[in-house]
Amino acid sequence: MELYELSLHEVAKKIKDKEVSIKEVLDSVYSRIDYAEEKVGAYLSLCKERAYRKGELLQERLDRGEDIGILGGVPIAIKDNICIKDMKATCSSKMLENFVSPYDATVITMLEKAGAIIIGKTNMDEFAMGSSTATSYFKKTKNPWDLERVPGGSSGGSAAVVSSDMAFASLGSDTGGSIRQPASFCSVVGMKPTYGLVSRFGLIAFASSLDQIGPFTKDVEDMAIMLNAIVGHDKMDTTSVDLEKKDYTKYLDKNISGMKIGVPRDIINGLKNEEVKKAYFNAIDVYKSLGAEIIDVSLEYMKYSLSTYYIIATAEASSNLGRYDGIKYGYRTEKYDDLLDIYKNSRTEGFGEEVKRRIMLGTYVLSSGYYDAYYKKAQKVRTLIINDFRKAFESVDVIVMPTAPNTAFKFGEKTANPVDMYLEDILTVPVNIAGLPGASIPAGFDQNNMPIGLQIISNAFEEEKIVKAAYAFEKSTEFNKARPSL
Repeated sequence: MELYELSLHEVAKKIKDKEVSIKEVLDSVYSRIDYAEEKVGAYLSLCKERAYRKGELLQERLDRGEDIGILGGVPIAIKDNICIKDMKATCSSKMLENFVSPYDATVITMLEKAGAIIIGKTNMDEFAMGSSTATSYFKKTKNPWDLERVPGGSSGGSAAVVSSDMAFASLGSDTGGSIRQPASFCSVVGMKPTYGLVSRFGLIAFASSLDQIGPFTKDVEDMAIMLNAIVGHDKMDTTSVDLEKKDYTKYLDKNISGMKIGVPRDIINGLKNEEVKKAYFNAIDVYKSLGAEIIDVSLEYMKYSLSTYYIIATAEASSNLGRYDGIKYGYRTEKYDDLLDIYKNSRTEGFGEEVKRRIMLGTYVLSSGYYDAYYKKAQKVRTLIINDFRKAFESVDVIVMPTAPNTAFKFGEKTANPVDMYLEDILTVPVNIAGLPGASIPAGFDQNNMPIGLQIISNAFEEEKIVKAAYAFEKSTEFNKARPSL
């Protein structure tokens, strides 16, 4: 077995035990990138010199007998909407094509404090708007399981690098399922923490009340380790919650006898993809065999979540993206006669079609004649969805449902009608609306050998329940061990 094929915790242990050097690990991963990146197209930039320099410093500390952290020497990839000092943060947009961040995001500081080595920035949908990476200004990332299919989005690049062994773990961001959906499509573990648990300082905003940074990993143990590294209060983020830190690795326990698992049966029965439904009910059978108690739950307002999400998200996006005007920073048009021309032409030329569509939708729902009819009403429905989940969690520990209604689709299949693309988010957006944590774990394959994900949701700040339920399922199945052949 090659070093790049190991899990994060396996390679971290080998480094700590001095079975391998950090340079050997970096050599192995970059060699894998040299081979696989041409096929998958998941990276926008690599930082080899920076990575090897960091590796040398960590190796020197290790050789002196110092503790180099829980991620000591492990290569990690970062979605390109998370800022790293002196590196580009493009958001896969022409608008920020040449933007170099002057500071580190808090999660980057925390990862490096834990000993991680940043090896590159990953491709994404432009400004995190999309479900395929096809809206990226630079390239399309391909699904390692089938190069004609999408890896999911918007964090498709971050999922693909882990799935194809081009990184041991990665960070993405999740606004409406942008970690969980690509994790499902690429058969990796993807975690969206509770809103406020992980700092958003240094994450370039799409929709501020929905965005959340989270990890992609090869297995659940790695997910717990990554959470340990990035969770914590940050005074630079006013939405960051100050809570006592938990060690999520303590909840890696296969014994879930008596755990109460919620099943939203009405929602599941409404799904059209029979293979996704079959994999889901097989997963429920696994939980039954482990002694979990299966309880039906009602989420009656979940059917309104998609329309609610696309009102709130586009409204916040139209506000957040107002800063890109051709004056302050970012792309500026060369064709202008006056200030109005600079604004208009810079935004017309700098933004892609999907971003402009969402800006226009958001501006519309916030306009004086439609604010009450759309935005205000969406916020009221948001409260109903939150209350739905609160009521459900009075009787269950976690809620389990499919991550996505379908497996990965082919490029071009859903581009003609944007609504078809939006419908792929129907099972993930409620979690963001309610600010809850959710994770996707591998749960099977369809007849085309495309991955199917299982989504596990807990109440706010109870990620440990997700870790426990996910670990028990993973250890009772073999799905997470499968890897695509490139």
